[in-house]
Formats: sequence, C-alpha cells, structure tokens
Amino acid sequence: MSRPTFLHGVFAAGIFALAASVAARVFAPASVVAGAPQLMVTAIALAYLLYLLYISGQRLGRVTALSVWGGLSICLWLFGASLSFSLLAQIGALWLLRSLYFYSSALSALLDLGLTLAAVATAYWAIAYTGSVFLCVWCFFLVQALFVVIPPAVTGARGPVFSTDSDAEKFERARLRAEKALRQLFAQ
Repeated sequence: MSRPTFLHGVFAAGIFALAASVAARVFAPASVVAGAPQLMVTAIALAYLLYLLYISGQRLGRVTALSVWGGLSICLWLFGASLSFSLLAQIGALWLLRSLYFYSSALSALLDLGLTLAAVATAYWAIAYTGSVFLCVWCFFLVQALFVVIPPAVTGARGPVFSTDSDAEKFERARLRAEKALRQLFAQ
C-alpha cells in the first residue's frame, strides 16, 4: 500500500472526532462511573492503532503491536492511572508505533514526536477554549494527519557514515582493475 495522503488523515480525523463526540454525549451520565473516560480514551486509541496498522501496509509485527498496546492499556486500567496519565501514555504508545511502522531514521521519529507534542498542545487549546470534545479530538487528529509530510528517512548533511551502493560499485571496479593488472603482469 502506498503512503497515505493528508486528505486521508483529515477524513480519519473527522470520523474519530465524530465518534468521540457521540460517545461523550451518550456516555455523559456514565462519566460519574470511575473509568468511563479512560475507556473512551482507550477505545479511540485502539481505533487509531488499527487505522495506523491498516494504512502502514506492513504485515510483520501487527499481533505483537496489538499485544503490547493491549498490555499497556490493561496495566493503565489495573493500576488506576489518572485520565491525563492514561491519555499521555496512549499518545506515547501510538507515537512509538507510528515511528516504528512509518520511519526508518531517528530524526524522522523525533520530527514526528514534535508533531505529536504540537497535536497535544492544539487539542488542549481546543478543549480549554471551547469545551467541545469534537473540536478537541478533531484538532488532535488533524495535526496528526500531517505526519505524511515527514519523510521516512532523514539523513544528516554529512551523508551516510557507512558505504553506499556507489562506494561498493567503485570498490568492485577497482578490484576488477587490480585483478586485470595482476593477470597482465603474470602473462608477460
């Protein structure tokens, strides 16, 4: 599968925001029950996790990723983590998963971490000034949709430290010239 587009992310952000808004309205009376908000955060995180696994096109490690995420979610639930800690832990886990599935350099993953922090700040701003769950989730996932502009591999300006294909080709040509020179030397 090819890399997703920003519009694909905008569409997903709309779906997640709508689902979160409806869930917040439907389960508003249940919010007095301990754990209901964490359950909604966990459900949205699971939906985004499945979305990332689907658009990544990678088959390797899906069961492991789901198992580790599930273990984290169960630990957060069992140890009674606060809503803010659960939210940040879920966001961190999703960032890590996206970094592993979409990037091949540490610099790209760090750029994505910056994007994730910007998404958290935007979502906080939206909920603080509007009080709307829809706008909070929409802003978060809208900023997250920008991850498609981060290149999969970002290298430093110095270039690679290890040999590249062109270096290997140069070495092979030099080796062949040396062998040819040795043959001519022994043929005389």
